[in-house]
Amino acid sequence: MTDDLFRYDLMVEDALRGVVRDALRRAESRGLPGNHHFYITFKTQAPGVNIPPYLIERYPDEMTIVLQYQFWDLEIEDKRFQVALSFNDKRELLTIPFEAMTGFADPSVQFGLQFQQQGEGGEDGNDPTDPPSGDGGGENDAGQAPEVSGSGEVVSLDHFRKKK
Repeated sequence: MTDDLFRYDLMVEDALRGVVRDALRRAESRGLPGNHHFYITFKTQAPGVNIPPYLIERYPDEMTIVLQYQFWDLEIEDKRFQVALSFNDKRELLTIPFEAMTGFADPSVQFGLQFQQQGEGGEDGNDPTDPPSGDGGGENDAGQAPEVSGSGEVVSLDHFRKKK
């Protein structure tokens, strides 16, 4: 087998991160319509992540935030986004590079993406062909990260393709 000099896998990852960037830009300019809300999972120790130390202590590897009712100061840039969320009644500004994301979901429309971290070998223990579990519940009105178990939800894109 020949080496993939084009690294299509990285191109696809970048394109899918662009989907998240576009969704966040729409939320930044128009808010979240209807029942739309976002679960964003990211590596707390990734380069460029800026969150309070007590959150890194509580979530030393990965954290999921919810953008739904209470979030402020959402700003989207090409490589990162910032958002203020309330944790224990204290507003905190989080900076998250898109490359730090490991997952994105909008349960209102059963849409989700899972990302590999740049430089990962690809084996993360998650099988992308497994159907999503749960109903996307656990929404938190305060914009706080819900307690999550080991792995995030994975949604196969085949589920959304129109059948002929």
